[in-house]
Amino acid sequence: MATEIDPSDYLIAPDPGAARLTRAVEGVDQNGEVSRISVVEERPLTIFLNSQEIVTAMTIGDYPEYLALGFLRNQGMLLADDEITRVDYDDDLETVVVRTARETSYEDKLKKKTRTSGCAVGTVFGDMMEGLEDVRLPQVSVRTSWLYDLAAKINRTPSLYLEAGAIHGTVLCRENRPLVYMEDVGRHNAVDKIAGWMLSEGEGAVDKILYTTGRLTSEMVIKTAMMGIPVLASRSGFTAWGVEIAREVGLTLIGRMRGQRYVCLSGEDRLVRDVDPATVAIEDKKHRRKSAEH
Repeated sequence: MATEIDPSDYLIAPDPGAARLTRAVEGVDQNGEVSRISVVEERPLTIFLNSQEIVTAMTIGDYPEYLALGFLRNQGMLLADDEITRVDYDDDLETVVVRTARETSYEDKLKKKTRTSGCAVGTVFGDMMEGLEDVRLPQVSVRTSWLYDLAAKINRTPSLYLEAGAIHGTVLCRENRPLVYMEDVGRHNAVDKIAGWMLSEGEGAVDKILYTTGRLTSEMVIKTAMMGIPVLASRSGFTAWGVEIAREVGLTLIGRMRGQRYVCLSGEDRLVRDVDPATVAIEDKKHRRKSAEH
């Protein structure tokens, strides 16, 4: 029988019991009986870069500093050599101000925005492909035993999804160890939190795997590639443009991971099949996510 994973194994793990992240709501079920369940909170967070307001994102409200840093970095508004002098979060005003030594102004970039395919509707400013033309990711080997181990560990980790649903998770991993597990109402927010943590901690990307519960869309592939992470894996499926971009930049792209099964649509030559799928345990229903059914 599968057992839950100890969250202390992570550097950062979900906190499904945190009071600010969920709310108990009372309703009625299919039999007309009173039902009280936990639902995920949403709250606005306005991100400033120096004196310029950039965006207001809807988020569950945890790790606002990481979300702001990661969003700005993934949008190309924070450069690799930028000196970040301060990051100020005001809980009452629901704002984060990221301050840099470099003077910044992105009026032109903010005029052009793309609504992404994320379920919570993210926003990408400027050309989505900007800076991607020079990206060629390192061609690292991926052991299939790592993938199976990661899926089993992540699916059995206590999370907001298992507590309340209606949320996406993204996990930064090294080999078969999940390191940082972020959740949010939009998968783009969860990825940005990972990017912000990496930027804040000076964490390298070449030996990492990014695991997500959401679809492998162009946006997810682009963000992963721009972060320098060579492997992206998901429980869910693909979009054609996401696969095309992954092949262009050399990203190993693995989706539809459930129990013994997965599909690799980019970088299949980098897979090291060191375990027989028939020996992998079937995923138990308690920890099965809805996205795995599609």
